[in-house]
Parts: sequence; C-alpha cells; structure tokens
Amino acid sequence: MLRNILIVDDDSSLRLGIKRTLDNPKYKIVTTYGFKDTKELDPNLKLDLAIVDLNLNDGKGTDLISELKNKHPNMQSILITGEHSIHITIAQAINQGIFYFIPKPFESSALINLVQKALKQKELIEQNKNLKSNIKKQFHFKQIIGQSSLIVELTEWMHKVAKCSSNILITGESGTGKELVARSIHCSQDSDRPFISVNCGAIPKELLESEFFGHVKGSFTGAVNHHRGYFSASQDGTLFLDEIGTMDLSLQVKLLRVLQEKTFRPIGSVESVSTNARIISATNIDLEKAIEKGLFRKDLYYRLNIIPIRIAPLRERKEDIPLLVQHFLKKLSKNKINMSETALNNLCHYKWPGNIRELENLIERLCVFKETGEIQESDLPEKYLNKKPIVSPLESIEIPKQGLDFNKAITNYENSLLLKALKKTNWNKRRAALLLNLNRTTLLEKIKKKGLQMSYDDIL
Repeated sequence: MLRNILIVDDDSSLRLGIKRTLDNPKYKIVTTYGFKDTKELDPNLKLDLAIVDLNLNDGKGTDLISELKNKHPNMQSILITGEHSIHITIAQAINQGIFYFIPKPFESSALINLVQKALKQKELIEQNKNLKSNIKKQFHFKQIIGQSSLIVELTEWMHKVAKCSSNILITGESGTGKELVARSIHCSQDSDRPFISVNCGAIPKELLESEFFGHVKGSFTGAVNHHRGYFSASQDGTLFLDEIGTMDLSLQVKLLRVLQEKTFRPIGSVESVSTNARIISATNIDLEKAIEKGLFRKDLYYRLNIIPIRIAPLRERKEDIPLLVQHFLKKLSKNKINMSETALNNLCHYKWPGNIRELENLIERLCVFKETGEIQESDLPEKYLNKKPIVSPLESIEIPKQGLDFNKAITNYENSLLLKALKKTNWNKRRAALLLNLNRTTLLEKIKKKGLQMSYDDIL
C-alpha cells in the first residue's frame, strides 16, 4: 500500500535532504514550507504521516500537526526539534497527540527507523479499526448474560452510567466479569476511543510511575526512548484499573493528584500534561476494610467511588445458570453439545466460588472430553454433584391448639413454594423447575392441576 508522507520545514535544504533519505517506491512524499502552502494541498490527499519542524516561519509545528490531525485523525506525526528545546516541548506535544520526536541533527538511519515505526503504528490503527464493529458486538450489554432481577438491575444501571464521564468503581468477587462490564460501558458509547486495561498488582513497584505517567528520554538509567504511559495512551478514552486495591500506597498519592487536577507530569519533564481519560476501577476486596487497615487511602476511595457498581456472585443469581450454560455450550461447541436436565440441575445447586469464570472453564473441559452429544450427570466432576437433598423448612409451620387440616396445610405449602419459584423466575417454568429440583413436565402438571395463574402484581 502506498503511504502518503508530508514534510514541512522552512529550510529547503533540510526538506530536500529528508525527501532523499526517504526515497522509496512505497512512499509518496509531498513537501511544504509552512502553514500557508500546507493549506493549499489537495483536499483529497489522505495523509499517513507528517514530519514537521517545531519552529516554522509562520507558526509552531505542534499547532500545524493539530490542524492536520483534525482532517486526518489516524495520521501519525514526527516532530523535528532542536536538542535544547525537546524537554520543554514534550508535554505540550503529548497533549496534542504527538509521540514521535527527532532532535537535530539526526542520522538518516534514525529518521528511517522512526518513519517505519510511525507507519507501523498507523497500520495497526487501521487493522484495529476493521475490528471495531466486532469488538462493539462482543462487549455490548447483550453479552451480560442473565434474566435475574440482579442482572436486569445491573444492565439498567450500566445504560445510565455509560452516558456520563464520572469515575466508576466496580466491586465483585473474582470471576464475576468486572472487566466485561467495564468494556461494555466503554464500547456502548464509542468503541473507537482507546480502552486501556491495567492490572495494578502485576506491575513491579519500581516501574509504576513510569508505566502510568510515562517518561522522557534520558530521565533515568535505561530510559533510552520516550514512553507515553497509560494516561497518555487512554486520552479521550477509558483507563480501566483492575485490582485497584493492590496498588502501592506511593502511587495512590500520585493517582489522587491526577484525579483532582486532571494533569500529570511524565518523569523527567518540566511541564504538566492534561488528561481527560475516564477512570473505571475494579476490586474484589473490601476497600473500606483496607482503609481501616491503612492499606488504601480514604480520599482516593471517594474519588474513585463516585458511581459504585456491584456485580453479584453467581450463587446469588442461580436462575441465570441455565442461560450461561447454554451460552458457553454454543460458544465452545458450536451447538454440537447440549446438557441433560439432571446434569444442569446439579450445576444449579453448586455454590460456584469461582463464579462465571469457573463455570466457563468447566463447560470448556466438558466440551473437550465430550466432543458431541449430551452431557450427562455422570460426566460431571464429583464436586459438582448435588449430594444434599433439598429439605423444606416445615419446622417453621406451627400447629395451632385446635389442630389443622393436614392435607390442606400440605397443599397450601406446596402452592406457596410453586408460586414463589414462578415469581422469582418471572414465570419461566423451566428455570422454576430447576429451582425446585423438579422435572419441567411435573411442574407443568402441578400448575395445571392447581390452576395456578400469573397475578396482576406479577405482571407489574
């Protein structure tokens, strides 16, 4: 693919030198000397890369790059700077989306390598753009599987908070899908913007500040290149801080300052960089208890917890298990495998300490060994078998002094159980049968025999 490269410099000899250095049949090179003749370029020309001198006769190169990016959003840019000015320019340049710099004087090989790197980045952006529609489908609210009242409430809340830019704190046990919820909130508005996911507990302490805020070349031993960091990478998008409760206290102080001031300073830079990244945090620990133990800052907690979202563990919404099983079977076996009612009934009575992640891993394991057909109760590992019979709390029924009608009391109790299960599942008879450990046909016969019907209150 032919790449269009623009060179802007008011020094004609430097323009010509760069053009000769980049002479390549894969490149179409256009040169201008400043703002005026750059504006006269063919409006149909799609720029892939602009190489611009910082100091032009008619303005600043950073301002020109900003104008060009408005017309060519995915265009990459290289800023040519004097060695003495690079450190005071870097913060402003990062704010304007410029991440490639080359100081004068420079070697031809260094320029060629930087151009190749910038164009490779452009290629990756184009590839990612082709995947955006699939990503948006993958992380849409519809991927939050379930019909329980807890899931309905969760998705309704997600729809509301997706429209605002406030910080969100997602809490829930490990394996409940906290990152899926975060990505769904992000992608529901604009999947073209960056979503940067960071596991706060996986970064070595000595690299924390550099990874989050970036650094300039030469700012410390080993800083051989400029590094932009997570906050710069997530500009205009979302920065997802997973396992925020494991973040080191020293970084918590710096993160709090960024949230308060909306600016940060890369290591080695003398200028601050503004940020408008939305912060979504997640944790599987109780942050309020961590605050009491001195492991987490109270002021940071309140900054992050503007909008709280709790994801219920799977044991609190067991009526969603059949839908999740069906979803994973379809995903992992492409409808070649199904599950028997007795096997499914066992899974519905398991406590799922690993939540949805554990359920998906189990279904994947079963699909590998089963390949085709129906998963039976005998196919389940022993720990997933429901060994304890369901015991009805009949001891709660009091017998009055004058006695009672035994058959009538049993009938009323049975009716009460059936109606509670039906109401809990919004009258989904298959899921109600699973809750009661009954066959679906048995439940249907009882409903018909007893004349049970959905009430007006159930509809509301």
